[in-house]
Amino acid sequence: MDNATVILLMLLSTMGPAVVIGIVGYGAVKGVSRNPAASPKILLAMVTAFIFSETIAVLALLIVYNLFKFN
Repeated sequence: MDNATVILLMLLSTMGPAVVIGIVGYGAVKGVSRNPAASPKILLAMVTAFIFSETIAVLALLIVYNLFKFN
Protein backbone atom coordinates (compact mmCIF):
# COMPACT_ATOMS: atom_id res chain seq x y z
CA MET A 1 0.00 0.00 0.00
CA ASP A 2 1.19 3.46 -0.68
CA ASN A 3 1.36 6.38 1.70
CA ALA A 4 -1.76 8.04 0.31
CA THR A 5 -3.88 5.05 1.37
CA VAL A 6 -2.52 5.13 4.90
CA ILE A 7 -3.04 8.89 5.13
CA LEU A 8 -6.63 8.55 3.91
CA LEU A 9 -7.41 5.76 6.39
CA MET A 10 -5.90 7.72 9.28
CA LEU A 11 -7.88 10.77 8.26
CA LEU A 12 -11.12 8.81 8.15
CA SER A 13 -10.42 7.02 11.43
CA THR A 14 -9.93 10.31 13.26
CA MET A 15 -12.65 12.27 11.47
CA GLY A 16 -15.50 10.21 12.96
CA PRO A 17 -14.58 10.72 16.62
CA ALA A 18 -13.87 14.40 15.95
CA VAL A 19 -17.39 14.84 14.58
CA VAL A 20 -18.82 13.00 17.58
CA ILE A 21 -16.93 15.29 19.97
CA GLY A 22 -18.29 18.33 18.16
CA ILE A 23 -21.87 17.08 18.26
CA VAL A 24 -21.66 16.07 21.92
CA GLY A 25 -20.10 19.40 22.89
CA TYR A 26 -22.81 21.29 21.02
CA GLY A 27 -25.51 19.24 22.72
CA ALA A 28 -23.95 19.74 26.15
CA VAL A 29 -23.74 23.51 25.75
CA LYS A 30 -27.31 23.59 24.49
CA GLY A 31 -28.47 21.43 27.42
CA VAL A 32 -26.71 23.56 30.02
CA SER A 33 -28.15 26.71 28.51
CA ARG A 34 -31.66 25.28 28.82
CA ASN A 35 -31.22 23.84 32.32
CA PRO A 36 -28.21 25.15 34.27
CA ALA A 37 -29.16 23.08 37.33
CA ALA A 38 -28.47 19.86 35.41
CA SER A 39 -24.93 20.89 34.56
CA PRO A 40 -23.12 18.25 36.71
CA LYS A 41 -25.07 15.41 35.09
CA ILE A 42 -24.58 16.85 31.61
CA LEU A 43 -20.85 17.29 32.25
CA LEU A 44 -20.52 13.67 33.38
CA ALA A 45 -22.33 12.39 30.29
CA MET A 46 -20.25 14.65 28.05
CA VAL A 47 -16.93 13.54 29.53
CA THR A 48 -17.97 9.88 29.26
CA ALA A 49 -18.87 10.35 25.60
CA PHE A 50 -15.55 12.11 24.98
CA ILE A 51 -13.64 9.24 26.58
CA PHE A 52 -15.40 6.61 24.49
CA SER A 53 -14.95 8.65 21.32
CA GLU A 54 -11.24 9.17 21.91
CA THR A 55 -10.80 5.49 22.75
CA ILE A 56 -12.33 4.57 19.41
CA ALA A 57 -10.00 7.03 17.66
CA VAL A 58 -6.90 5.61 19.35
CA LEU A 59 -7.93 2.04 18.59
CA ALA A 60 -8.59 2.90 14.96
CA LEU A 61 -5.19 4.54 14.62
CA LEU A 62 -3.49 1.54 16.20
CA ILE A 63 -5.30 -0.83 13.86
CA VAL A 64 -4.35 1.23 10.81
CA TYR A 65 -0.75 1.39 12.01
CA ASN A 66 -0.60 -2.37 12.56
CA LEU A 67 -2.20 -3.15 9.21
CA PHE A 68 0.23 -1.00 7.25
CA LYS A 69 3.52 -1.37 9.06
CA PHE A 70 6.41 -0.06 7.06
CA ASN A 71 9.66 -1.98 7.38
